[in-house]
Amino acid sequence: MSNTALLERPAAPRHLRAVPSAPAAPAAPPVPAATPAAEARALPAGTAPRGFALYVGIDEAKAAASGVSLGVLVDALRRTLADLAPEAETYATVALAPVGSGGRDVDVVRLALHEPSAIARTKADEPEDEDRAPGGVVVDISRKRVLIDGESAAFTFKEFELLQYLVLREGRTIERTELVGSLWQNASEEESPGERTIDVHVRRLRAKLGRYEDIVRTVRGVGYRFDRHADVSIRYGHGTPSPDRF
Repeated sequence: MSNTALLERPAAPRHLRAVPSAPAAPAAPPVPAATPAAEARALPAGTAPRGFALYVGIDEAKAAASGVSLGVLVDALRRTLADLAPEAETYATVALAPVGSGGRDVDVVRLALHEPSAIARTKADEPEDEDRAPGGVVVDISRKRVLIDGESAAFTFKEFELLQYLVLREGRTIERTELVGSLWQNASEEESPGERTIDVHVRRLRAKLGRYEDIVRTVRGVGYRFDRHADVSIRYGHGTPSPDRF
C-alpha cells in the first residue's frame, strides 16, 4: 500500500454532511426511548462509553473508482465529525493485509486492527495442530516467535523485532539509520546503538537462522532487506501490524 497514495489531498476535498431526513409517512406508535437505567444494564459493570470505532472496508482501487482515496475519505469524515462534535478526538490507521487475501474488506480490516469479536471468531476456527510447522523458517508475527525446521528458535525480543521489521517491509531496503530510529526510538543516547552496531545485531540474527541466514540480505552501503523466499512462510495471525497511519 503506497504511503504517497494515502497522503494525497485534493485542493478541495469533499466534505461529508448530515443529510436531513425526508418527510416521514404516518408513523406507527413511537417506541419509548431506553431509560438511563436500561442503558446502564446493557453495559458491563463499572464501564462507561468513551467513544466508538468505525471499521471501513475499502481498498485503494475501489476508492479510486469512486473518485477518492483513503486519505480523502479519512479527511472528510474528520471534517464532518468536527462539525457535529468539535470536542471529539480522532485517530485513524490503515489496515494492511497480504496481497490476495480473500474475504470481505471490512472483515479483513476488523482482524487487522484486532477487533475483539472478530479475533474471537477466528480463534474458534483455528486448527488444533497450529504448532505443527513444515521445514524451513516460519516467522510467526502473531505469537512473536520463529520456527526453524519445526523447532522454536531462541531469538531475543530485539532480534525478533529486527526480523519482523524487515519482514513487514518485504522487498524494501531498510537503511541502518531507519532501523536505529524505529527499533530504539525510546532508548537513551547511551542505550541507542550506532549504525555499525546494527551489523552486529544482524550477524547474531543470521547465526540463529543457520542455513537460512540468506533470507536477510545485505545491500552494500545502504542497509538490509527481506525478500520472499521459498523456505520462508509468514503467519500474520489476526491481522498484519500496520506501520502506516494517517
